[in-house]
Amino acid sequence: MKTIVIAGGNSGIGRQAARDLLADGHRLVLAGRDPSKGEAALASFGTARDRASFLAADLSTHDGVREAAGRILDEHQSLDALVHTTGVLTMQESRTADGLHPFFAVNYLSRYHLTQLLLPALRRSERPTVLMMTAAVPPTNDADFTRFPEFAPFNFGRDRKPVQLANHHYAAHLTRAEPGLAAGVINAGAVKTDIMRATPWYMRAGAKILGPVVFDSVETAAHNVVEATRRDDWKTPHYWGKPGRFEQHTPITLNNTTTQHLMDTSNSLTCA
Repeated sequence: MKTIVIAGGNSGIGRQAARDLLADGHRLVLAGRDPSKGEAALASFGTARDRASFLAADLSTHDGVREAAGRILDEHQSLDALVHTTGVLTMQESRTADGLHPFFAVNYLSRYHLTQLLLPALRRSERPTVLMMTAAVPPTNDADFTRFPEFAPFNFGRDRKPVQLANHHYAAHLTRAEPGLAAGVINAGAVKTDIMRATPWYMRAGAKILGPVVFDSVETAAHNVVEATRRDDWKTPHYWGKPGRFEQHTPITLNNTTTQHLMDTSNSLTCA
């Protein structure tokens, strides 16, 4: 039995992954912003809810991440896996309380920050695992990080790729910095979940019309993250680019200088 934290486990892909991992007999901590969704998720698990708990947390801010990590560490001395399924999809210019764009704060920086704070508990596991879900962005050195981390003003078309690729760099960093820890990045695919709520109306309308044809099921989207959490036979760091195809994966090989620059910046922002 593993103890697994799923950030974003109260809805969408995270909730499906939680259901599948509970079916294996594991213990879960679900972290999410909305307590009502958290309670609904727990209720949907039936008798398995006895092995799951929900933590209300705002992971878009430094203070929210620190509070969540503190509460998790108070309850759990050891963690076997940390799964990041949180995400926001917004194209508007806005800023968090820390002065960061929410697309960057949630889709990358909160993952770095929460993982760093939970490393003491993860290190007590025989083979700790950290997984990050992103859009379909394979590992590549062809990205412009000159606007990292301010991304001001935010330009979705220009800034999406470096934000998502920062997850790959963090997976590479974790593999080097934490012997025995396995880190991976997983393409969430195209799934109709709550992440669409902040998109323009025409995108939501298109999703409603084309969803049955072009979207993956939530079960397919959750498959790779569940398998990577269950299994200990994959090399780190790796990227899974095909939803539902765990056997198809790519090693994450990136420029070490760029990785170190991004990690130094992330540490400076979070003090973690």
